[in-house]
Amino acid sequence: MRHIISILVENEFGALGRVAGLFTARGYNIECLTVAPTDDPTLSRMTLVTVGDDRIIEQIIKQLNKLLDVVKVTDMTEGVHIEREMMLVKVPAGNNEAREEYKRLADIFRGRILDVTDKIYTIEMTGTSSKLDAFLEALGKRTPLEVVRSGVIGIARGEKHLRV
Repeated sequence: MRHIISILVENEFGALGRVAGLFTARGYNIECLTVAPTDDPTLSRMTLVTVGDDRIIEQIIKQLNKLLDVVKVTDMTEGVHIEREMMLVKVPAGNNEAREEYKRLADIFRGRILDVTDKIYTIEMTGTSSKLDAFLEALGKRTPLEVVRSGVIGIARGEKHLRV
């Protein structure tokens, strides 16, 4: 099962390496990893997506909590949460029919066309990973020239929060 794990770490050199090293040493895969400072400059928040059964995720969380840099760990998938990912897609502009189709798809998926040249459209899409995957699928035979994805970020809904 897919799990989104949020980790509050001290914003210090090597923290990311130690977290990634834990996964490498135990043979666990990180599907996606996002790291950024929080409102407290001494702390960073890592959001990582991994796959495993409950036993494996429990083991990962226990091992993460043992790391010195780690302040707090939460499995976001245990509760109601909001997740988002951003994607930028470059597509060949083609003829007028293709251009209209890109505009239509961007509107349907609530995306935006950020840049237009004679040959290239750059489209921004924000949403869940499955929404972004569905957009790429909807492009059909129109193969993107380039795709860049930010990785998943998430936050718990309601009263629950990840703070010290």
